[in-house]
Amino acid sequence: MPEQPPAQEIADVEALRVFAHPVRQKIERCLRRGPANSTVLARELGESTGLVSYHLRQLAKHGLVEEVPELAKGRERWWRAVPGDRRFPPYSRQTPQMREALTQMHRLDLAELVDSARRFEEARDALGPWADAALFSRATLRVDPDQLQAFFEEYIALLYRYSTPEQADASGARPVLVRLLGIPETD
Repeated sequence: MPEQPPAQEIADVEALRVFAHPVRQKIERCLRRGPANSTVLARELGESTGLVSYHLRQLAKHGLVEEVPELAKGRERWWRAVPGDRRFPPYSRQTPQMREALTQMHRLDLAELVDSARRFEEARDALGPWADAALFSRATLRVDPDQLQAFFEEYIALLYRYSTPEQADASGARPVLVRLLGIPETD
């Protein structure tokens, strides 16, 4: 089980814009599967190596990715995602620029979620026992803001409790996309 990192609030607008960039989000998602160099990433994303290298440097500048020197060969640079519990300021503390960047990031995240669900449905017949592994739950909680925050903290701890380190050989384990979306109901 990986250790849960401390929560890190990202309030810098430039960093938020880095998080909200579609190509950078794709790069970071690719690197969560394991280290890669700009050539491999460019091929996977259909982008130029120069553009991918630029985005990797921007991601590294804000601590989202880091170089893997032990994999480097000559001038070839390898990169990996930096795990973390990254959080954003609550709406009441966000500037208009922060809100704009976070809105863009949330739209990209939601589009990625819909696309992941579509790909799963298309591949389901070939997934064997994993075809039964999709989880879906709808619930309504009646809580106050403090209780909702406590619920969120327990959810994050639960994710870390069940996570298998990437280096561990867990037979039959594979990445599973888990998302939590909680939206207060409005009248």
